[in-house]
Amino acid sequence: MASVATASPQDVPSAPAFLSKERTIAGPGFSRWLVPPAALCIHLCIGMAYGFSVFWLPLSKAVGITQPVDCPADAGFFSLLFATGCDWKISQLGWMYTLFFVFLGCSAAIWGGWLERAGPRKAGVVSAFCWCGGLVISALGVYTHQITLMWLGSGVIGGIGLGLGYISPVSTLIKWFPDRRGMATGMAIMGFGGGAMIGAPLADRLMTHYASATSVGVWQTFLTLAAIYFVFMIAGALAYRVPPRGWQPAGWTPPADAGANTMISARQVHLRNAHKTPQFWLIWGVLCLNVSAGIGVIGMASPMLQEVFGGRLIGSAAGINDLDAAQKMQIAAIAAGFTGLLSLFNIGGRFFWASLSDRIGRKATYFVFFALGIALYSAAPSAGHAGSIALFVGLFCIILSMYGGGFATVPAYLADMFGTQFVGAIHGRLLTAWATAGILGPVLVNYIREYQLAQGVAKAQAYDTTMLILAGLLVLGLVCNLLIRPVAAKWHMSEAEVEAARSAAHEDKAAAAVATSPASSSIAVPLAWLAVGVPLAWGVWVTLQKAAVLFK
Repeated sequence: MASVATASPQDVPSAPAFLSKERTIAGPGFSRWLVPPAALCIHLCIGMAYGFSVFWLPLSKAVGITQPVDCPADAGFFSLLFATGCDWKISQLGWMYTLFFVFLGCSAAIWGGWLERAGPRKAGVVSAFCWCGGLVISALGVYTHQITLMWLGSGVIGGIGLGLGYISPVSTLIKWFPDRRGMATGMAIMGFGGGAMIGAPLADRLMTHYASATSVGVWQTFLTLAAIYFVFMIAGALAYRVPPRGWQPAGWTPPADAGANTMISARQVHLRNAHKTPQFWLIWGVLCLNVSAGIGVIGMASPMLQEVFGGRLIGSAAGINDLDAAQKMQIAAIAAGFTGLLSLFNIGGRFFWASLSDRIGRKATYFVFFALGIALYSAAPSAGHAGSIALFVGLFCIILSMYGGGFATVPAYLADMFGTQFVGAIHGRLLTAWATAGILGPVLVNYIREYQLAQGVAKAQAYDTTMLILAGLLVLGLVCNLLIRPVAAKWHMSEAEVEAARSAAHEDKAAAAVATSPASSSIAVPLAWLAVGVPLAWGVWVTLQKAAVLFK
């Protein structure tokens, strides 16, 4: 470990708050490999936001229990909001999903700067209270049948927890792994993609357990998940440590600053200036366009496979409209396996592509995403018309791996461009691209499909134009990526500005705090990875069982 500057007695806080950043400075002997599982503890919990659709059908019959109870046809908007005697429509419940990602992007952008000053532990604890507290409020909303409480609880408060939890480990991991920035962020952000893979089947089993003649079991499931997630998220937040100032991995030499032509800068750009640079907005466009294409596919994966192949999924030549109820149930099960397989590739891609970016560079990695993505989206209609289910599934598995890889690679891209001092906050602001893509992608896919069907296009061909338009988005993303150049020297902070920023972030107290942080034992690392590895392995196993239906 590099030497750490000593601090004078007056610099030592007399009674530092337990959650303060200076109390999270790692001590001698601490293993940096304890930080990724701490981040996974949080990301695997908040990643359940992706799996909330598992609640829509049960909640749509929360009053009727076995069948939905329709509201009066003449009921007004506000009367429907507060009605307790009839069931919600799935379209009403779906607003919670929209609120998740709107408030994730907004909260990450607004409080990213605070996170850099407060440290990951405090942000992680706040995230746990928001996400799990939101689930408790949602449970009350289900129990009293007030959808506004659900929107407020999970949508707004939970969405804020999502934003803070999502960005809480980014800056810390990049500082712990300067030699493997992509791999480090890929490990953590992989958890966000895997949260639904664990949470959705767990929620399904809990609802089955709690269901009764008077309840569909959702509010009890919300409370149970809140308790489980709170334990894991608090454990993850308390396990966060930040490296002492001047720390670097043993045997690693920082790359020399090659000046204006390097794509990995040794200089820092202040948070207040990052959004003034063309590089920020080009990377914003890169993320937005990559995510728009991928998220549009995720939202329509199940119906797309069913409508493109119809009876061919079960060995019949009949189209989707000509199948009977039993046959439609069969192909729905196959489509569920397809969705599960896409989830696995989404998760695996986050680690694979982000790790690969450490070797070939961030710009080259995104070039692959866009160039290969354009080819795959363009080829998808032909694969569908040819009746090649394996090829069609394979194309979209690769596409979804690059969708996940885009999320995991972008924090390292930002660190390369703007330095590590404010990378967490800059990443938070960049996530507004995700919020934008969350609207753009599904709208394109859904409305173009509806327009095609209204024009008399067969369901099997309804996605052809959509795939070509999504390929067009990737062309724009490719152009944005090619235009990215190193940040101009005028935006770089001076040494005095960097020192002032580090002082404001309490990094000048590192030497005094090191002595208060215990060293980690050799057994702690495998135990930490076991704690997150077991539930993750269970989720993978359940998903593989569902995906196996595709190959029967």
